[in-house]
Amino acid sequence: MLAEWLDQGLEGRAPSRSEGRIAGGRFRLLAPGVLELAPDTPATGARACVLSVGIHGNETAPMELLGEVLARLEAGLLRLGAPLLVILGNPEAIQRGQRCVATNLNRLFRRDLDQAGDEPDRARVLMAEVDAFYARHPGRERLHYDLHTAIRDSRFPRFVVEPFTATPTPAEQWRWLAGAGIQAVLHQHRHSWTFSHHSKHYHGAAAFTLELGRALPFGHNDLAPLAPMGRMLEALLEGRVPATGEPGTMAFFRVEHELLRHSEAFRLCFPDDTPNFSEFPPGTLLAEDAVAGETRVGDTALSVVFPNAQVEIGARAALLVVPSPPPG
Repeated sequence: MLAEWLDQGLEGRAPSRSEGRIAGGRFRLLAPGVLELAPDTPATGARACVLSVGIHGNETAPMELLGEVLARLEAGLLRLGAPLLVILGNPEAIQRGQRCVATNLNRLFRRDLDQAGDEPDRARVLMAEVDAFYARHPGRERLHYDLHTAIRDSRFPRFVVEPFTATPTPAEQWRWLAGAGIQAVLHQHRHSWTFSHHSKHYHGAAAFTLELGRALPFGHNDLAPLAPMGRMLEALLEGRVPATGEPGTMAFFRVEHELLRHSEAFRLCFPDDTPNFSEFPPGTLLAEDAVAGETRVGDTALSVVFPNAQVEIGARAALLVVPSPPPG
């Protein structure tokens, strides 16, 4: 049923059952693309976990990875030991094979959202489901991993973005992420209203946006490099402590500047296939905009992350980042 739920969500079909038994607990469909897993007896120290995929409809590797984990649970190879909320973020975009329907869903997770449309409506549904899930588990530590893939290649194919809030990230998370094969960490510098930011900002959850390679069509993903991440998801599902690694093996960065697109006449002054975390020396021309003018690297070299000249006017066209020391 669980693998069927995922397949049906990808294909736009209604599930045949809305609830049932699994090894160690029960499942319940709460809304389209929203699945709750409730253990009969939660393990000691189990987190209340939100696992989300498909916030961008063309980022398929996390959906395949999560599908494998759910299939193992359904086959009885895993036993549920933690409360989980599993989310298929943007089913309409997934069915179209597109990043979004009309606008970027992963910029809309704020409680004062007043926009109308498919993605804003979906953001409100998902925020309400996450709010209700955490409210059902008031005594548990909260966790949200929002799994993505990036538009382009990267010097560090597997990296995480830590949302900006006043809530510090528990030190154990850096060890867990290192153990799951994460290669780099990017600390956000301001509120970004992503899905992971919602859980950290409003609920104090340990939350990250995880970039797990490059966005490719279904069936074209090499999941072998994601095996450590799959094992971490299985451990969280069972309420176990995941394998750990040394945080010093990861490269840490912080955002120095956010490059925005202010006009139609905007361009990035480097090739479209420039990988994430490519470094540019002082004086390099990075962008030209009819309103904002030129953007050049100052006295300190900058690396570029998430460059995309085709974003909507007013949206972020790139993050410009610098190395940062590991936390603690």
